Amino acid sequence: MKKLTLQEENVILYKGTEPPFSGEYNDHFEAGTYLCKRCDAPLYLSDDKFRSSCGWPSFDDAIQGAVKRIPDPDGTRTEIQCARCGAHLGHVFKGENLTQKNLRHCVNSVSLKFIPKSDICSIILGGGCFWCIEAVFKIVPGVLSVTPGYAGGTTENPTYEQLCTGKTGHAEVVEVKYNPNRLSLEKIAEVFFAAHDPTTLNRQGNDVGTQYRSIILYNSKEQKNVLEKLIKEIRADYEAPIVTELVPLEAFYPAEDYHKDYFEKNPQQTYCQVVIAPKINKIQKLLYP
Repeated sequence: MKKLTLQEENVILYKGTEPPFSGEYNDHFEAGTYLCKRCDAPLYLSDDKFRSSCGWPSFDDAIQGAVKRIPDPDGTRTEIQCARCGAHLGHVFKGENLTQKNLRHCVNSVSLKFIPKSDICSIILGGGCFWCIEAVFKIVPGVLSVTPGYAGGTTENPTYEQLCTGKTGHAEVVEVKYNPNRLSLEKIAEVFFAAHDPTTLNRQGNDVGTQYRSIILYNSKEQKNVLEKLIKEIRADYEAPIVTELVPLEAFYPAEDYHKDYFEKNPQQTYCQVVIAPKINKIQKLLYP
């Protein structure tokens, strides 16, 4: 956790409120992502920020699962906290008719940290079932968002049912958006290869089919060069040849909503307990030896 200033402690730990119209992000509308000041968890996207004239940064939506709501002791308001570390953010209000979503997250600027869009990179990774890879990368510091989806095929806007036929050519993948100032592509690749077996062709455990193939889809020549070099370096660590595809990204299609945050929504499900949880434990040991 980051060391906080006295003002930040007053708001984040002791649920204080900064003076209206005084915050750094009150009139801030640059494209990017707002993080928790205390733990760097991604909380809000700039697309959801709006002018409310209330004196504090206002958002009509939060990143899915990033913010939790707690009834205030006064019985009239609802507090919002960072779901990861419990930092106090502010309060949420309904029924003001300020936007179509009719919702306002009223957030203290000192509870936030901003990452400009220009400082956000992304990479597409496929290593078997995307429920697993999503859950693994959501615990990696420096990752801003993880979105399950489909890539590497020819069918436009494929559905999960179409993917399962094996005829679309797509793989189950995740789009990982990250802050390169905190997380290197090399570390992302290290986590990726530790989270699956890159030597099994079109298979991860009991998941069999081309949609479960090991694949990385890069966005730039720089990413390609870094990944090619890394794959060459780790070949000696495996008894069998690495079969991971390294190809340029043409299109990424987000998966249906019910696939998002699958592990968080179904932690007691057998697949989550038997397959995903052990992978998360493995990556935690890698990140925090």
